[in-house]
Amino acid sequence: MRTLDQQTTLSIVIPCHNEASVLPLLFSRLNTVAQHWPMRLEVIVVDDGSSDESWSLLNDFHAVDPRWKAIRLARNFGHQLALWAGLRHAHGDLVAILDADLQDPPEVLATFFPRWSEGYDVVYGVRTRRKESLWKRLAYFGFYRLVAALSEIAIPVDAGDFCLMDRRVAAAILRSREAEPYLRGIRAWVGFRQIGVAYERQARAAGDAKYTWRKLLRLATSGIFSCSTRPLRLATHLGFAISLLSFLASGFTLLQRVFADQFARIGLRPVPGFATIVIAVFFLGGVQLICLGILGEYVGRIYENVKGRPRFVADKRLGLRRPRSTVRRSPDLYQGSSP
Repeated sequence: MRTLDQQTTLSIVIPCHNEASVLPLLFSRLNTVAQHWPMRLEVIVVDDGSSDESWSLLNDFHAVDPRWKAIRLARNFGHQLALWAGLRHAHGDLVAILDADLQDPPEVLATFFPRWSEGYDVVYGVRTRRKESLWKRLAYFGFYRLVAALSEIAIPVDAGDFCLMDRRVAAAILRSREAEPYLRGIRAWVGFRQIGVAYERQARAAGDAKYTWRKLLRLATSGIFSCSTRPLRLATHLGFAISLLSFLASGFTLLQRVFADQFARIGLRPVPGFATIVIAVFFLGGVQLICLGILGEYVGRIYENVKGRPRFVADKRLGLRRPRSTVRRSPDLYQGSSP
């Protein structure tokens, strides 16, 4: 049985991008609920290239409460890489991931702690309700089930990045060398004892949603191609299916020619023309382009990995030092200095 006490440190990683309208409420709510937690607290907020007053507010938070630390990335690298930057700086015995918009309530973290004490290394939130539009809910519903169906590993449905992890799980995740990591997929891949806890996902506390449809599509694509090679087999399956259809169509056409009078009586007289050829050409062309697109996605991911560029560039840090690399050669780049 694990114990949570003052010898235990919890690191909470929070990515944010242009969240100045909600950060003060986040600061207040998280500090209020943390008063009832038995462990020490470290909050690491990653400013993912914000253009509003987010970084100024984070400076104020750090001055008032040194437990609040921050990293400012040199530009907007994206939600997943912002999370990665925060994980690289987290040194707690436990590591939690939380969104800045308060859709994942910090109060729910208290329900994760007993599960960790019972021996689970990963406790992730399972979204039971979402305060979003019908179209987004349908899109999320389909995406999670599609990724789970295609993946070679068991990925829980309706589970986002919101979670609590043991330190050794975070260390195992950080050993991944992917240029475009899909954290919830890597989290499932590393294994360990994992369990889900249901919670009701709230509406944004303030501000506008930062995940546009384009960004959601990119995240969905990353999730599918990071967790599965099954799309590569689609060409083989389509080839067999089209060959079967072509064989049946050829047989049907031959019968039409041999038994023309009989088919004419039932209204299926063979009609000469180019429609069948045109349809076949467009159909086969579409299938080929789909297969090439799938191959291109995988080749593109290989290309991004072999370039060897850093995953992110950190410009400034508050209360944090450059982390010691957990792998032989760190793929991340740090510039600037800590104030």
